[in-house]
Amino acid sequence: MTNAAYIHIPFCHEICHYCDFAKMYYNQSLADDYLKALDKEMELYLGKEQKTVRTIYIGGGTPTSLNPQQLTTLMKSISTYFNVDEVEEFTIEANPGEFTEEHVKVMKEFGVNRVSLGVQVLDNDYLKQMNRLHTVEDVNKAVHLLQHHDLTNISMDFIYALPDQTLDHFKETLNQAISYDLPHYSSYALQIEPRTVFHMRHQQGKLNKPPEETEADMLISLMEMMENNGLNHYEISNYAKKGFESQHNLTYWSNATYYAFGSGAHGYLNDERYVNYRPVNHYIKAINDDKKPILHIDEIMKREKIEEEMFLGLRRRSGVSDALFQQKYGISLFDVYRKEIERLNQKEWISFDKDTIRMTRQGLMFGNEVFSSFLLDENQNTLIDS
Repeated sequence: MTNAAYIHIPFCHEICHYCDFAKMYYNQSLADDYLKALDKEMELYLGKEQKTVRTIYIGGGTPTSLNPQQLTTLMKSISTYFNVDEVEEFTIEANPGEFTEEHVKVMKEFGVNRVSLGVQVLDNDYLKQMNRLHTVEDVNKAVHLLQHHDLTNISMDFIYALPDQTLDHFKETLNQAISYDLPHYSSYALQIEPRTVFHMRHQQGKLNKPPEETEADMLISLMEMMENNGLNHYEISNYAKKGFESQHNLTYWSNATYYAFGSGAHGYLNDERYVNYRPVNHYIKAINDDKKPILHIDEIMKREKIEEEMFLGLRRRSGVSDALFQQKYGISLFDVYRKEIERLNQKEWISFDKDTIRMTRQGLMFGNEVFSSFLLDENQNTLIDS
């Protein structure tokens, strides 16, 4: 059973200088056409009978770039194809300073019960440098507006290792963030992605990230400050009070299947990972031609499933359970990965007991190297296929 659905809204009123997501400038007429295509895509997958899922996540882009009438149209489409009354967690991404009380009323009316705020940093100069439209005061107003309407399950997203950012500066943002006493926070190190303004400036020598040692100190401070304030570090980049972990994202990290709709969306159904057309006009054209707007499909064989089970599962601090691994794949992960587990344990990058392996705090500093250790070689392929 597929228990989650992701819906992508690619529109933004401004393009952030670091962003490489599927996005474009908001245009009211194009957004109207896009919402019609999105409705039709859901029908192509789901038919006329409502499906039941545990989680729905509307991401972007910026979903709150839609005006309230368009947001209502989107919510009506979702309610047509999904039994929203049975959804445990219904999340929408929102930018401070961009949504109004009318937006919030629409969210409440259609069952949204979690809001992910894209804050990134609590410093007006840095926000301007990143080409964010909001200010710190907008963040304050956004939180109060949501809480006033009893939308208290709020997550804040932050980026660290910003250009020329110091450890003390990041700690100050964390102190301000924690003072909101929200149930969930996410924080990611800046990645300088191709085809972004930051990448161009970096190539020109006009923008530099902090040294790796400072970035590592930021991560350590992040973990310590969050945990010291009662927030459980349940996934590499995510912290939550007990019971407020992102159930939708846990679907991804559990290597479970999920629907995905919209331009550039990535889904996982029937042992296939698929990617939709990224340009909005290509996406709409495919839908208007009565086709699923899929650019590419990868069939996920047993080998890829096992590798993904390890990559995704190790992102969670709860780790990968051998009992569940055996239930899924008919073999012990300790038989498949014994040498790798022993080597990483000697480096103190992972810990393990008889049933579960986990990344250590030290291992988090070398996450990509840890993950790459679980790519299967030919001998292991023979073992899992036997």
